[in-house]
Parts: sequence; structure tokens; C-alpha cells
Amino acid sequence: MSHTADTASLMDAVYRNQRHIYDLTRKYYLLGRDRLIRDLAPPVGSAVLELGCGTGRNLIAAAKRYPKARFYGLDISEQMLETARANIEKAGLSDRIILVRGDASDPAAPKPLGITQFERVFFSYTLSMMPIWREALAAGLAHLAPQGRIHIVDFGQQEGLPVWFKALLMKWLASFHVTPRADLHEELQKLAQGNGATCSYKPIYRGYAVMAELRKP
Repeated sequence: MSHTADTASLMDAVYRNQRHIYDLTRKYYLLGRDRLIRDLAPPVGSAVLELGCGTGRNLIAAAKRYPKARFYGLDISEQMLETARANIEKAGLSDRIILVRGDASDPAAPKPLGITQFERVFFSYTLSMMPIWREALAAGLAHLAPQGRIHIVDFGQQEGLPVWFKALLMKWLASFHVTPRADLHEELQKLAQGNGATCSYKPIYRGYAVMAELRKP
């Protein structure tokens, strides 16, 4: 079985039942998502892509905040996309949010959307779940239009939190196949240097999470 098929099967298994309560429970610990959406500020008429869109929660919030932008979501789990489609239809945004199934690490995955470049690309608590997350970052950069931005929020290394809390959190996250990326900052700097981009990286909530941004020249 291929990497993509393996990952798709795993994610479908993980979220087959969780997807029904995902948004209700995750709002308490997926911190910084709304801050990321506020920071997006896409230009009028621009295209925004979320890699790993899950239930569509972020896309719906962003589409409501920025009514003059177009939104697109990609996810490897058909289970999550099924929930996302229902949520988007319920929100009355089916004409402004388009979804496609695919592997975020595959540069060709967004091709069915009919768009080659996006002014904004974002990852919200997804890099920590992607087995080949470096490739996903590189693919995101490849999709980015000139002067575009990649926005990221994800789990940090909890460096400012008690050791016992970090140990418990890491163990709990591992049960959901989540691994905070200790070398995320280093990888972003490498991508920025190799592509003439600029990088910003900031721990939030005492390192519980991090927010990062790549700006393409």
C-alpha cells in the first residue's frame, strides 16, 4: 500500500467517529486558530487554501470573515470531508468553499481545483499529524503566489509549562497520532532561505502552541 493510501486509511479510522464531536471538543485545546484566521487578511478576490481542512471549521470561519475571497480545502480523509461538506452546506457557503480529497504532501493534489497559485495557504494543527510534514510544507510553498503567505498554528514544545504537564500532553497526543514538530522552526528557516522568503516564528501560551508565517517575495 502506498504512503497516501496508508495515511488516508489511518485518518479515516481515527476520525470515523471523532468527526461528529471534533469541533465541540477541539475548541478547548486547539488554541490560536482564530488568531491565525485574523492574520490571514487575504486580498480582495484572492484564493485561500487550507491543507488539512478537516471538518471545514476554519474555512467556514474565514469565509464569513472575508466575504470577498475564495476558499479551498484539501484533506486526505474522506470521513472528514463528508462532515466538512455537510457543515459548509449548513452554513450556506457551498458556493464559496470548494473541497478536494488529496495528500497535502503531494504538489499535484490541488490540481482538481483548477487553480495553480493561492495568495494564502494555511496549516492549522495538521503538520503534527502528517507523516511527511516537510514535504507538505514544501508543497504549500510551491502553491503560493508571489507575495503570498503561508500561515501555521500547531502544537509547540511546551517549554514554558510544567514538566509533568508536557509529559502528559505528549503521551495523550501520541494516542491520536499527533507529534509536535520540534524542528519546525529550523525547517521553515531552511525553506525561507532556499526560496528567498522570510520567516517568522512565535511560541504562544508559554510554548503550548506556535504560530509561524512564511512570506514569499
